[in-house]
Amino acid sequence: MSETSIQASDGSGSFQAYVAEPEGTPRAAIVVIQEIFGVNPGIRQKCDDWAAQGYLAIAPDLFWRVQPGVVLDPDVEPEFQQALQLMGQFDQGKGIEDIEATIKAARAQLGGGKVGVVGFCLGGRLAFMAATRTDSDASVGYYAVGIDNLLGEKHAIAKPVLLHVAGADHFVTPDIQAKMHEGLDDHPKVTIFDYPGEDHGFAAEMGKRRSEAAAELADTRTADFFAEHLG
Repeated sequence: MSETSIQASDGSGSFQAYVAEPEGTPRAAIVVIQEIFGVNPGIRQKCDDWAAQGYLAIAPDLFWRVQPGVVLDPDVEPEFQQALQLMGQFDQGKGIEDIEATIKAARAQLGGGKVGVVGFCLGGRLAFMAATRTDSDASVGYYAVGIDNLLGEKHAIAKPVLLHVAGADHFVTPDIQAKMHEGLDDHPKVTIFDYPGEDHGFAAEMGKRRSEAAAELADTRTADFFAEHLG
């Protein structure tokens, strides 16, 4: 487990990323996309878990243009409010550019091969955007926010996408969930799983938001998805 520096594609500088490497040759790579709380211990644990399954896992610091090195705890109210402020300052288009740079860096480290992305909350939205705007080989979004206003990009999805939807998500209300299903259920590359009664953040690695049974189910489905599409 280490840090690496990745050059931004727009020439504006470089950003840090947490890297977890498996024992032996990686089967593929997975870019782990943060929530609004930065590359915190929960996101690092996600990377470590993927490395234990044989993947090279990289979590880029996507808030670096606003405030590098953000590490926040969603269970601490002032830190939660700080996270919301950072999200308001965050340029999602630049975030996708940085995710694309991370995908390229991961491929280079692999010496070629497949790279998937998995994101949570804001990262879930960015994972969907990565499916439409980058060459990610497979994309997974957990409780992604605002997918309803990205449906105009669905024609650009060329590789498999998996979305985990929390049925009682107070950020993604039932009407938005309905629009997601209406817009994506017939897409040949998209699979949506619903988790009735679960709230936003149910698959967080630590803290009050985690819902163990639902998290384990979603993570098993994600592991199977990546095994199928990344190898």
